[in-house]
Amino acid sequence: MPVQFTILGSGSSGNCAYLEAGETRLLIDAGFSGRQIRQRLASIGRAPEGLTGILVTHEHSDHVQGLKAIAAKLGIPIYCNRHTREAMEAQLATKFDCRLFVTGGSFDLGDVGVDTFSVPHDAQDPVGFVLHTSAGTIGFLTDLGHATKVVVERVRRANIVVLEANHDLKLLQEDTRRPWSLKQRILSRHGHLSNDAAADVLQEIVHPDLKQLYLGHLSRDCNRPELAHKAIFSRLEKLGGTHIPVNVTNQDTPAPTLAMDFTSSNIAPQPPAPASQQSEFLL
Repeated sequence: MPVQFTILGSGSSGNCAYLEAGETRLLIDAGFSGRQIRQRLASIGRAPEGLTGILVTHEHSDHVQGLKAIAAKLGIPIYCNRHTREAMEAQLATKFDCRLFVTGGSFDLGDVGVDTFSVPHDAQDPVGFVLHTSAGTIGFLTDLGHATKVVVERVRRANIVVLEANHDLKLLQEDTRRPWSLKQRILSRHGHLSNDAAADVLQEIVHPDLKQLYLGHLSRDCNRPELAHKAIFSRLEKLGGTHIPVNVTNQDTPAPTLAMDFTSSNIAPQPPAPASQQSEFLL
């Protein structure tokens, strides 16, 4: 079954990714304008009208600002938890076709299996995802202040990881445009990962079948792609993992589309979620 994955853009002002597995076509977040999302999908030969659904990590505008123009206008279902639905509907003054999951639960969405888990971030009920396809698994860690044991356990066996590397600590501390209160929020355990903190998370989750690492959510003002790459690559050198490709994503252009084929007999199968964790949808 053909599987392809594209980061359409990632940064502190917008985040959106596209996953295609067989007949299932998903967005993970929709943090650009509807026009931008349409243009970026067109650049890979796709259109919003072909989407099966949109997975939403949390309600902050850099993850949901395109939902009104894409999901509401075209009737595309959104998959999120109850608190995220309430927050984004209030924020965007729009009712959406939401299929609710319980954080920590798992469900099937066409040809993609979706695991959800809580992440520490200053939103109502933010989540990360592990997406299971016939060609491998993708872990999403785009906004979090630190990695809990649950976070590490959930993404430890993913073949592809999208990992936040939001800021360089020195650049953030020296930034004169951000008030100290905002800096405290960013640096808090419910804020965002620095480059060095992202390297620490990587050290916890790296494994022989990790085939691709994307660094996302870089700050325009308080980070540089070369600084993020250096912090991660230096850690990979210490771990003997320099064979793992590191792609630093950006705000303005999609990353190259990745044709996935990472299946391996060495990947331990994920145990089924307990019945109590199976998600229920409100249709």
